[in-house]
Amino acid sequence: MEAVSRKYSRKYTGWRLFWNTIIARAYPRIVGQQREVSWLVFDLIMPILGVVAYVFVYRALNAPEEYIGFVVMGGAMTAFWMNILWSMSSQLYWEKEQGNLALYIMAPNSMMAILLGMALGGMLATALRAIVVTLIGVWLFGVSFTVTNYVQLILVFMLAMVALYGMGMMMASAFLLFGREAWHMANLAQEPIFLASGFYFPIKSLPFWVAAGASIIPLTLGMDAMRQLIFPTGFQFGFLTVHLEISILAVLCVVFIVTAKVLLGHIEKIAIREGRITESRR
Repeated sequence: MEAVSRKYSRKYTGWRLFWNTIIARAYPRIVGQQREVSWLVFDLIMPILGVVAYVFVYRALNAPEEYIGFVVMGGAMTAFWMNILWSMSSQLYWEKEQGNLALYIMAPNSMMAILLGMALGGMLATALRAIVVTLIGVWLFGVSFTVTNYVQLILVFMLAMVALYGMGMMMASAFLLFGREAWHMANLAQEPIFLASGFYFPIKSLPFWVAAGASIIPLTLGMDAMRQLIFPTGFQFGFLTVHLEISILAVLCVVFIVTAKVLLGHIEKIAIREGRITESRR
């Protein structure tokens, strides 16, 4: 009995506690979400319906065949943006409403580790859905990919995901700090981003300054670079060069993660000093 007690009374500290917190927070997003079949159906069917509609429109207009591939890719990437809005940005606000956030703050683990776990779990779970959507789109519409540089493609995807989920961590802190209506803010940021970020068309089609402003969303440059790398004539539709977009994505990774850390630190200071975790004093 004493040996069993010692086994389950181990206390992790430092980086070991940080890493275990990430794994523990990522677990329900990777495993738990797969148990809810209705969510899987919703996450797979809804993006495909949007893809089908755009494919029929482009074919009716006799658009270049590359546009069909652009739409399939955009439909797959919508899963990541939806995950950022509803499973990252609004999460801390919902945890506060349910009474769990106080437990997170009182626990000896780092809040940054909790956010990183949310990001890691969400990224892996959503990637599975995005792959399925892509495969279905390729099968339905006969889309073919011609990768010109695998190293750059992998690098672009990883940087885009790190920057995107860094943005999600930042937005989670910001929604909690400033927003009483996280639901409405998430709704507001959903459809406009589909348009501004060029999910279903080349971002180059927009006016330059509109496209430049939309580049603050990592998926904008990430999709633009990947389209240039996996379609033979993709470079003709590119907004910026792939090398420049890789550099910008790397900068966005640092900016969003550092900003998330600063906002979390501010929340913790408010909680310690004034016993609240939002800017509202009511």
